[in-house]
Amino acid sequence: MPQHENPIIRAEGLTKSFGDVHALSGVDLEVAEGTVYGLLGPNGAGKTTTVRVLTTLLTPDAGTASVAGYDVVTQRTALRSVIGLAGQYAAVDEILTGRENLVMVGQLYRLSTAEARRRADDILERFDLSDAGNRPVKTYSGGMRRRLDLAASLVGRPRVLFLDEPTTGLDPRSRLGLWDFIESLVAEGTTLLLTTQYLEEADRLADRIAVIDHGRVIAEGTSTELKGTIGGDVLELELVDPSQLEAAAAALSGMCCGEPTLEHLTNTVRVPVESAVGTITDAVRRIDRAGIDLVDIAVHRPTLDDVFLSLTGEHVTEAVADPGKRRKRQRSMS
Repeated sequence: MPQHENPIIRAEGLTKSFGDVHALSGVDLEVAEGTVYGLLGPNGAGKTTTVRVLTTLLTPDAGTASVAGYDVVTQRTALRSVIGLAGQYAAVDEILTGRENLVMVGQLYRLSTAEARRRADDILERFDLSDAGNRPVKTYSGGMRRRLDLAASLVGRPRVLFLDEPTTGLDPRSRLGLWDFIESLVAEGTTLLLTTQYLEEADRLADRIAVIDHGRVIAEGTSTELKGTIGGDVLELELVDPSQLEAAAAALSGMCCGEPTLEHLTNTVRVPVESAVGTITDAVRRIDRAGIDLVDIAVHRPTLDDVFLSLTGEHVTEAVADPGKRRKRQRSMS
């Protein structure tokens, strides 16, 4: 992890347990001011717990952390005045109108009533909610509530904004609109820490990405740097018979710069290779000699999902879809 001279977010050795569950097991982070820092990982990895510690909602069991120069434990009151937070679920009052929700948040930031109303109107317009601003939130769609919740996190014009899976529940159009808005905020100087399960989101928005799993940061770098750990390209073969996965891995072993990984759910074998040139021909010959039948074969550039697969042995999407599988896997590894 690079050492920034004056990181706006710094965490060292953060740990947090809930009974026998070790949510954080020594998290280290450094975030440069005016950048987007992505925390990528599946459910239960420790992303939300990290955010809750950094935003003073949880006290760590051990370790230290500071945000914008304020200690998250000893200076939490002062810290809250310079940060914004939008969690995974909309936290707005359904009885109030959208505008009233935002004005209330502004008053909690000790803005004058006039300034709070001015900011509320400005943010409603930026989030395309002006027409619904005077309607009770209980009449909003799920996507509209999500946008209002995100809008509320910006009323105080925070120096550091924490977004915990901000596009969960948004339709594709709203998600793209939010990405554009995030990029404009960072261009204006806001620092953003973003947790996400969407690989495309991390790829597009984050200047640096930390891959977190089982309460630890297991890799960190730019998207390009992380993909570079895989090798040049990824060879992917889908088999007809899942019982031949091991035989296919043995046939492909030694082709290049890493050992094959198996995905039993889709009968797929993946192998990191230097380039696409000649790779498919070589792979087909090896598979044919081993008497293995193929459904498909392709070579593609590494993705963040390939990075996570190489680090943890599973895809982010699989781990998200089946948290129980992760719990079983964690017990088997302990």
